[in-house]
Amino acid sequence: MPQSITLNINGKDQTVAVEPDSMLLYALRDNLALHGPKFGCGLAECGACTVVMDGHATRSCITPVSSVGQAKVITLEGLGTVDNPHPLQKAFIEEQAAQCGYCINGMIMAAKALLDQNRHPNRNDIKQALDGNLCRCGTHMRIVRAIERAAAQGA
Repeated sequence: MPQSITLNINGKDQTVAVEPDSMLLYALRDNLALHGPKFGCGLAECGACTVVMDGHATRSCITPVSSVGQAKVITLEGLGTVDNPHPLQKAFIEEQAAQCGYCINGMIMAAKALLDQNRHPNRNDIKQALDGNLCRCGTHMRIVRAIERAAAQGA
């Protein structure tokens, strides 16, 4: 039976009517129309569903809504806008880091969590932070360069 659960999403409290054991990904996409996080594998192996939860990259496809509690969740939509993109989003555009774009949500959100904890990561730090994110198009080096660019610009 659905329950009303309040989540802090992109700085705002939002109430959703969901089964407590339903995954955060579905509440974000189906109840709040936030389509940045993508369904990829459903097993936390591809990273397409990544959000930042209390500063940590978190796989929303395996995170039950009931476990979120008072955590602050940031989705891709919470970073910037089309008119005013977040520096990470801008760097991804400038480096042409997306080909099909399916993985980019997870890549940007993993990078956001990394840069929030380490403002000057080296290339190895970046690769380690992205280790669980898959890109089938093969734009990994552009993605790494985009994160290096964003870090250099103080993202």
